[in-house]
This record gives sequence, C-alpha cells and structure tokens, in this order.
Amino acid sequence: MAARIALAAAKSGRPISAHRRRLGVAAIVLAPVIMFSSNEASADEGGVSFWIPGLFGSLAATPQQPGWSLANIYYHTTISAGADVARAREFTIGRVPGNLTVNANLNLNVNATGNLGLVVPTYTFATPVLGGQAAVSLMAAYGVVGTSLAGTLSGVVTGPLGNSVPFARSDSISDTTWGFGDLAPMFTLRWNAGVHNYMTYVTGDIPVGAYQSTRLSNIGIGHGAFDAGGGYTYFNPQTGHELSGVLGFTYNFKNTATQYQNGVDMHFDWGASQFLSKQVMVGLVGYVYKELGCDSGSGDRVGCFQSQVVGIGPQIGFLFPVGDMQGYLNFKAYGEFAAENRPSGWNAWVTFAISPPAPGAPPTTKPIVRKY
Repeated sequence: MAARIALAAAKSGRPISAHRRRLGVAAIVLAPVIMFSSNEASADEGGVSFWIPGLFGSLAATPQQPGWSLANIYYHTTISAGADVARAREFTIGRVPGNLTVNANLNLNVNATGNLGLVVPTYTFATPVLGGQAAVSLMAAYGVVGTSLAGTLSGVVTGPLGNSVPFARSDSISDTTWGFGDLAPMFTLRWNAGVHNYMTYVTGDIPVGAYQSTRLSNIGIGHGAFDAGGGYTYFNPQTGHELSGVLGFTYNFKNTATQYQNGVDMHFDWGASQFLSKQVMVGLVGYVYKELGCDSGSGDRVGCFQSQVVGIGPQIGFLFPVGDMQGYLNFKAYGEFAAENRPSGWNAWVTFAISPPAPGAPPTTKPIVRKY
C-alpha cells in the first residue's frame, strides 16, 4: 500500500528564537514509518514494502517543543497493478504449482483499496542529546484493506519424469481484512542553526499486525525491518519559505512464513511550502521510492523483482489553538507514476495533531505546529 505521512516537525531543544516566535511555527514530522502494509500495495514481496512513501513531508527536520504530542491520521489509498505484481501475489498466496514455469505474457491484474487510522504519540525531551533534540514515538494503525485479483494464468507444468504439460487457469479472487497493523517505534535527533535544520532517525517494524501468508489482503507485512536516514529543512520565518527532504534506507528481514526476503529499499520524501499567514500554509509534497537490492530466499520465484514508484501532489495546513495546546490540521494527496513491479494509483491523508505551545506564550499568538 502506499503509505504516506507528512508530519511537520517541531522546535528544537534550544530556546525558540524571537523571529520564529513571531511567525508562530514549530513544525512537525510525526516520526513514525509505515508499520502497516497490505499485500495489495507497496513494493518488494508481492509489491509490499515496510516504508510508506510520503511519511515525511514539510518541516521534517525542524525541532519540536518538549513534552507530549499526539497525531491522528486518516489514510486512504486506491491502487492497481498489472501482470508482474499479480503473478507475484499468486506465488505468495500459493495459487501457482511449485513445478510451474509461467509464461511472461500473462493477462492478470490486481486492484486494492485501503482505509486506515494511524495514531502516533510522541515524547520530545527537553535535555539536549549530542547537542540536538531527541524524541521517541510509536505508530499504530487500525483499518480495512480490500484486494481483488483477476485474469488468466498460463504456463507449463514440469512432471517428475521431466515431461511438460500445458497449464492454464482463470482466476478471480478477492478478500477484505480488518485489523491492526504492525508497530513502528522511532527515535529522532534534530538540530537547528538559523534557517537550517538537520535531523537523523532510526525506526523499524515489529510484525504483530494482521497477516497471513496465504491471504490476498493483509495489514501487517509479515516480517521485521530496520530503517534509518537523515533529512534537511530550510525554513525562513521572515519570508515563510520552506523546503524539506528526507533520505532513508530499509533493510528487510526474511519472512519466515514464505522464506522470502526483500532487497534493500531507498526512499526520498520531500515537501515545499509557503506560509500565507501565521495560520495557513500551502505547498507541494512528493516522494521517490526505489528498491536497490534484489529479492532473495528459497520462496522467491519471481527473481530480482526490484520495485519503484514516484508520487507528487498538493498540501494545505491550518494552525489553531486547542485549549492550552496547539492544533494542526493538514490535507495532502499524491498521484503516482513511473511504477515498476509495484501497484500505483493515488492516496490521500488527513492529519489532526496536538502539540505543546511555545513556552510563555498562548497558542493563539505563538502557535507550535506538529504537522503530518
């Protein structure tokens, strides 16, 4: 599934500068990663990846206010894929005989939709770590994924004596899965130097979500993963200009249910925005996702199967007080293209986040943003 959060990142462990206070923006990238997936949508095994492209967005490296914050995200995706991904899914769920050599010219397709709710509590430490600001978060998800696969599969079955028998079958299968996704803890460090902001992160997948290797739709990915990377944000509070980019890499552990191991994945999320006022920002978001290493394992029957996809779309955000806290509401959407060995389509995010206000200032005058 495509996954994609743009949490705006927040203020540093350092004192907030006066010019940033006047603008009233703190920023947020909700630290988590994709900890959910569905066998309908992403990259690698059956087109499914650990990382949700678009997880990071505008203000990703900007430090946050110390204390607790909470983000709630509604995520929708609609995707489809052709013969390569559909064939890989048939192998994974055991619909293709082990001794079948499949023709390259197949008439198969897969379609999927997903609706998920993501909850991400984050704690930002006041005490500096390595001269920067440390934060920890945990992403959890719950929702529904529906997938359908249809078409004709043909090939040649090799018998025990080496004889070949033609094989052909028409498939039309579908299922829907409700449940919880995997858990994704994250640790980040952020540094601020005037208009320049830097960050690094580590995260991973704890595979406890709804997953069955023989099921077409899943909300968990069925294996652990480790992901790390770094990012940069240029943010000028005087002009309201902002530009962010985060580059990361995923190492995937073997799926013991299928004996399949995804290759190393690279992902680059970016965002660019303009603050029209202290309360409103508009801009663009995008991502590039590419598998660098080949898939492997005794369960790999599709070869290297390197995946990629590119996405881009609009965003708009609003800041407002919520009691003695700062509220942030963000809408963004991505259209995907240049997909290989991976479903593609479109996805939309609606994020509502609450974070601490700037110290000594009511949120109505000095808002702090936690933006996803």
